[in-house]
Amino acid sequence: MELWRKAGRDVRKKLAFFVLLGWLLLLLGDRVDELRVYQGAQIAMYTIALASIVLLTGYSGQVSLGNGAMMAVGGYAAALTLNNLGSPVWFAFLMAIVASALFGAFLGTAAARLSGPYLAGTTLALAVGLPEIANQFDFLGGVPGLLFDIGFPPARLGEEFSQYKWFFWIASFIALLALFITSNILQSRYGRTWRAIRSSPLAAELSGINSSRMKILAFTISSALAGLAGAVMAMTISLVAPGAYTLTLSFALVTGAVLAGVSSLPGVVFGALILVAIPDIADVVATRFGGGENLNNYLPSLMVSVLLILSVIFTPNGPGEKLRGHHHKKKT
Repeated sequence: MELWRKAGRDVRKKLAFFVLLGWLLLLLGDRVDELRVYQGAQIAMYTIALASIVLLTGYSGQVSLGNGAMMAVGGYAAALTLNNLGSPVWFAFLMAIVASALFGAFLGTAAARLSGPYLAGTTLALAVGLPEIANQFDFLGGVPGLLFDIGFPPARLGEEFSQYKWFFWIASFIALLALFITSNILQSRYGRTWRAIRSSPLAAELSGINSSRMKILAFTISSALAGLAGAVMAMTISLVAPGAYTLTLSFALVTGAVLAGVSSLPGVVFGALILVAIPDIADVVATRFGGGENLNNYLPSLMVSVLLILSVIFTPNGPGEKLRGHHHKKKT
């Protein structure tokens, strides 16, 4: 009984923290320009996507290079729901979660039999192939894709309340809710079970854990998070198209997860900040060295690749994880 009370207190404290953080984000959104508000919505989107990798790879030990494809599943599901049913935007986001979770459960059933480079290769093929498949179907919009228009913000928010600020509010709320739920899942018996499977699959099986079932569950929840991130991305760019969910996106997410510390949920915000800052940094560098349009186009991808290589060499667990380790040492 005491254990239940302690768990309840921890959840209430965490909820209070997330509510306070949300209030601070709303205040911040009123004090920055349109570009920063838009970038804030992007940070929220990347935060959700990186959380899906932390759950899948950092906790259950399954390496996926196809999170961009899972984001596409969620984005298309949300767009089809919004455009064909005329549903409220919250229902479109819900359908993105459901569709990507079902797809993830199907993929996870096969992935539970794979490990290491075999699983990475399978998900990599998915990331490459899924956008090409989407091009072949007219109901998915082909190459141009589908519009994703959530409409104008409510009139009661005032005439000066911009569309980008509305995106920021929605994206931030979804990100905070997703992180709150994910953190509770990872601290529950499911999180402990996934860590046990990652550390020693054989020992976990001998203790009575059904590793295959738990891996499928991890893949399902991770896919649901990635699909939700894909729907948020669709909202921020007002479009769902194969060109938005490329292999480059999947590699950028892997880089962000490594920078965050692949087993550190708080680190996902750090990873998201880096991913959003890279285009601005690349633009400054290209301008400084007088680069043309080609340099502007390819420099962000090059920077992502270099960051991934340097992180793997010098901080295998990620700078975010290293910072968290220093924080724990100070507390002890």
